[in-house]
Amino acid sequence: MLQQRVYGILGGDKRQIYLARAMAADGHEVRVSCLERGEGLDSLPQVGPEKLAADCDCILLPLPATKDGKTLNTPLSEVEIPLDDNFAVLFSGKKVYGGMMEKLLQTSPLWDSVSAFDYYAREELLTGNAFLTAEGALGLAIAEYEGALNSSRILVTGFGRIGKALCMGLKGIGARVYCAARKLSDLTAIRAMGCTPMRYEDLKDAYDVIFNTVPTEVLTAQRLSCQRPDTLLIELASKPGGIDLKAARRLGLRVKEAPSLPGRMSPRAAGELIKDTIYHLIEETA
Repeated sequence: MLQQRVYGILGGDKRQIYLARAMAADGHEVRVSCLERGEGLDSLPQVGPEKLAADCDCILLPLPATKDGKTLNTPLSEVEIPLDDNFAVLFSGKKVYGGMMEKLLQTSPLWDSVSAFDYYAREELLTGNAFLTAEGALGLAIAEYEGALNSSRILVTGFGRIGKALCMGLKGIGARVYCAARKLSDLTAIRAMGCTPMRYEDLKDAYDVIFNTVPTEVLTAQRLSCQRPDTLLIELASKPGGIDLKAARRLGLRVKEAPSLPGRMSPRAAGELIKDTIYHLIEETA
């Protein structure tokens, strides 16, 4: 059982709303800041960033902590918080937990003296997030593809956490699943899963739906030229992504860019997953 502390949740999206509500339901004292446009937080004190930092033992930052490396990620607030020495000094002597912290930690040398932890580096969060991403991607495909995924020819590029989760989900609904990977061990695992393994150089056929999970370009103009006009491409990877978007537009292919699906399509589950991961970190760093 975690020691009772005062937790401050600063910035973020709907995931942080559900994180705050879940931690409060666990009996913790929770305060929030820069979430004033969020719903469902009426029972929790909304305070300014300075007061939150002063009053709370543990500060929980968003995922990602920053998108541009200059300001905190606060999409549910009108307040813009610059990332500089004045921000970093607020957390001296505190424990800070955030997601994708690398850019934030580069904004001030004062972060070197703060106990800061990146919860997005944790395997339990990455794995859980992969399954939430796959679930959201399947929902998006069902909504956008005019045919049925059952019996359709579907290609997944990449066999990382998200690629594995996608193959499992697609196989479960009866799709004919093809998965492209580079490692021989991955090709063997794809076959053992009941899917068809593919090398990237052998991608010469047309598919009904293509999910990309690779953050570097693997769906080149040449490989896209094999697709039909009604092929649906779903980009799940972070920028720059794995789809040659200029070539796709030139070929008239439909691309749905779908980053950060857990935050958009399953924020409650994603927020509770962040909560569990933070609890694990706190127990290990107490």
